[in-house]
Amino acid sequence: MLREIEKIALMLRLILGKLSGNKDNPAIAIERQFEETKELLFTELNFDLEKFLTLNESESVEYISYFKGNDPLNLELLAEIISELGLNGNNVDKRVCLQKAMQLYEFCSLTDKTYSIERENKISILRNQF
Repeated sequence: MLREIEKIALMLRLILGKLSGNKDNPAIAIERQFEETKELLFTELNFDLEKFLTLNESESVEYISYFKGNDPLNLELLAEIISELGLNGNNVDKRVCLQKAMQLYEFCSLTDKTYSIERENKISILRNQF
């Protein structure tokens, strides 16, 4: 199980790196980043980003509870990916992405036994975006 969680964390880091590192041609990157990220999350991790973005808060919690890499680190990486899409993307509803990222960070805060000032700072930054 730990090995599976580590593999998922690695994949999430690769997706995040691809998303945040592709700044060479912003016009092309913005157009494709949501689609590429959505496809990678689905094919590599079986996480349906479009579906997740349409769920209400309780449905979101239920959906991520079935996510096979459901541990605080992986959920924070997923929140960071969704946050990047919200802050930098054109093709998606920025507000929805930022709300979902904040929900994931807050879920981590509730379920993780360790307090994270970094996580709380990210929640604060997202709240200030509204």
